[in-house]
Amino acid sequence: MTALAVENLAKNFGGVAALAGVSLEIGEGERRVLLGPNGAGKTTLFHAISGSVSPSSGRVSLFGRDITQLRPDQRARLGLARTFQVTNLFPRLSVLASVLLALGGTGGRPIRLIRPMSSYRPLYDEAGRVLERWGLAGTERRLVRNLSYGEQRQLEIVLAIACEPRVLLLDEPTAGLSPAETARVVAMVQRLPRDLTLVMIEHDMDVAFELADRIAVMHQGRLIAEGDEAAIRANKQVTEIYLGAE
Repeated sequence: MTALAVENLAKNFGGVAALAGVSLEIGEGERRVLLGPNGAGKTTLFHAISGSVSPSSGRVSLFGRDITQLRPDQRARLGLARTFQVTNLFPRLSVLASVLLALGGTGGRPIRLIRPMSSYRPLYDEAGRVLERWGLAGTERRLVRNLSYGEQRQLEIVLAIACEPRVLLLDEPTAGLSPAETARVVAMVQRLPRDLTLVMIEHDMDVAFELADRIAVMHQGRLIAEGDEAAIRANKQVTEIYLGAE
């Protein structure tokens, strides 16, 4: 079954075509990585899929449903979640409060300030289990702004998957991380449920090849290649544009 489909998607900013007729079809449970140099249109594609920007033309479908005109929150309720190229967290909240808010928005469990916090004990217990499972146990009372950058990237993924999405968009989850932090994030992504459809923007070729079932390469707003690791490594155009001609 197709989880996410993008058909002839275009986005123009004035006279600049950020996307120029991009079409992708991603199967349920697939792990697809988007590669491409800066300015290739990868993040704009994520914005159009998640609803942050409206495409100039084209169509976005989620499990066969046209979501092109839906707001980001409506898409989220249908099972679409994303992270951002720059961490998008509440720096003055504690880690625990951040996870509680994410869990409170799942399954019709909103947190209401007029109720005693003791009534939310199941959510507290669940938040503790989530943090322990994903390697952030012991950070509950720390403010988000006091976490290392690598821990913030991990927390952002935790908050996205706490919403129990069916499709997860990860925008450069290893950007700016040390080799050790990158290894932790890669291990975290590898542990995600295989029935979760994953689309990830990545610049690190080694990370891309380690995580991807299939790879799509973009350049100047267009999709120029798709395939497995062997096909991408053998593609002369990809070598010239993304890796640089020798």
